[in-house]
Amino acid sequence: MWVSAKKIEDESERERLRDLVQTCMEVEGLNEECGFILRTAAEGAGEDEILLDTRYLQRVWNKVQERMKTANAPSLIYEELPLHLRTFRDFIRPEIDKVLIDSRENFQKAQEFSESFVPEVTDKLEYYPGERPIFDLYGVEDEIQKALERKVQLKSGGYLIIDQTEAMTTVDVNTGGFVGHRNLEETIFKTNLEAATVIGRQLRLRNLGGIIILDFIDMEDPEHQRQVLRMLEKVLEKDHAKTKISQVSELGLVEMTRKRTRESLGQMLCEPCPHCDGRGEIKTSETVCYEIFRELLRDARAYDAKAYLVLASQSVIDLLLDEESQSLADLENFINKTIKLQVDPMYSQEQYDLILQ
Repeated sequence: MWVSAKKIEDESERERLRDLVQTCMEVEGLNEECGFILRTAAEGAGEDEILLDTRYLQRVWNKVQERMKTANAPSLIYEELPLHLRTFRDFIRPEIDKVLIDSRENFQKAQEFSESFVPEVTDKLEYYPGERPIFDLYGVEDEIQKALERKVQLKSGGYLIIDQTEAMTTVDVNTGGFVGHRNLEETIFKTNLEAATVIGRQLRLRNLGGIIILDFIDMEDPEHQRQVLRMLEKVLEKDHAKTKISQVSELGLVEMTRKRTRESLGQMLCEPCPHCDGRGEIKTSETVCYEIFRELLRDARAYDAKAYLVLASQSVIDLLLDEESQSLADLENFINKTIKLQVDPMYSQEQYDLILQ
């Protein structure tokens, strides 16, 4: 019997997990030839979770051995599960009340998989035959849309602003329209308490990992700071991913880390905007107009053209014909060339081309 947990640095945690696995192996009656490797995701796991995983892996291994005895080489004896079964394997736990599946084929596959590998939750599977899409029935589409938005409303009237970057994720807490019953400090404290609860859920829902900076509203009372941190810690106890929280810094920030388990929801469902290249903003029409003016000046000095044609978006051409019309006329006089304008509906606001004629 052997248990490996090399990448878990805390020696006491490694010993605790080794003891847990050995206990689970004894419960399952596994022999001395068996062994398990514990990944870092196992840190903080309880006996029930370890027992479920050891049972599942033992059942998988038994199936593999059965196939090895009967299969003719070359034969496939094991392959990774499809998405719906991976989801079933990774997220379904005994505490879940019900699993609804709206595909008869996938329901049957899930039943077969469950009966073979996780019979503890087989009776929680239900086939949904309704005409109304199951995502609509439970508002899943709306929840996904909310989880992709930058702004998260709080019931109190405050809100969170969540920004994910390459280096870290920042969460900014704002009071918004919430006004306390007694004073500003009460308003701030109640908003931060609610924000701590919502932040814990949003981190799980969006699957945000790595370094996370929480900018709570500044609290003068140290007891309020402690209560907000305790609330955050309590909410994060439900999180299967490992988290670590620092105290409130001198700048009023809370630094924390959350283990990356896979891509975030935004990374899985979205791609960078082709217009702003993921910046989240684009140049104004006025900025692009003055870029065009400078480009025209450079080309007039470098090339001997009879005229110039400017291809740009509708908003930029409209500005050149309206507010910047005098500047355009002055430039024509200065370079002594005709400047023609043409809208290209395929161009974004930042795109333009100058064509020598």
